Amino acid sequence: MGTSISIIRSMIDQGFPPKSKFSVNDIPDLAGQVVIVTGANTGVGKETAKALLNHNAKVYFAARDKERAEQAIKDLKEETGKEGIFLQLDLSDLPSVKRAAEEFLKLEPQLHILFNNAGVMAPPVDQLTKQGYDLQFGTNVLGHWYFTKLVLPALLAPSKATSGKTGRVIHTSSSGSLLASTLKFETFKDHPSRTKAGTEYLYTQNLQRHLGPITKKLVGLVLYPTPYGALTQLWAGTSEEGVHMNGKYLIPWARYGTANPVAQDEKLGRDLWTWLQEQVDSI
Repeated sequence: MGTSISIIRSMIDQGFPPKSKFSVNDIPDLAGQVVIVTGANTGVGKETAKALLNHNAKVYFAARDKERAEQAIKDLKEETGKEGIFLQLDLSDLPSVKRAAEEFLKLEPQLHILFNNAGVMAPPVDQLTKQGYDLQFGTNVLGHWYFTKLVLPALLAPSKATSGKTGRVIHTSSSGSLLASTLKFETFKDHPSRTKAGTEYLYTQNLQRHLGPITKKLVGLVLYPTPYGALTQLWAGTSEEGVHMNGKYLIPWARYGTANPVAQDEKLGRDLWTWLQEQVDSI
């Protein structure tokens, strides 16, 4: 009962956030920093990329649809005078994820910020990834986890360089994550219990994607539509305070919040990590 009341209060708090103390004007000069934003072709991702370009970052637009991504790059060049770089990435196809990571590592020895921003929300329950995973979990969780794992050498490189910059990974989530009660591993792939669970449950479940962190530099986020939606993840990714947000859960606008207890279950996190690793061992 107490947990339910706490979750309801948290959702209300997130639904009516106070005025943000952080703005895009507080972003420091990002010259020399390399950033990837998944899903940068639209919505919060595009707004995030815009702010980063305006502050001189080198921004990769990681997206599946080349035409839409290149249009977003063109739009933002007209607005900012800076040009992003397209990186072909289909998070619903693990070989594509591997190719994208390999391509990036050929181009860049360092990655300073990774915004795992892209996501699929409540598609028809019969839709699966190319490898047969639930489309939402396969895209939002497994695809991002695998990509992060593969580019980890570039994320670790800045801390070893003379620049002293620390690589950061920010995962975008939703207040829907507060509604998940557990993780049902059998629903991650096509299974009768997956169909029975329904797309809404599958959505809230996949929002626990910051379980089983790649490194300590993971931050779970709750975001809203543009333009304010980008503020919280930009705060985590660009501010000096962001260096010390290891494992924190953030809510609108640029505030610390409390994650669903499910996301803080260490054993469940380890089990999920093991499951994720097993899925990519043969790729």
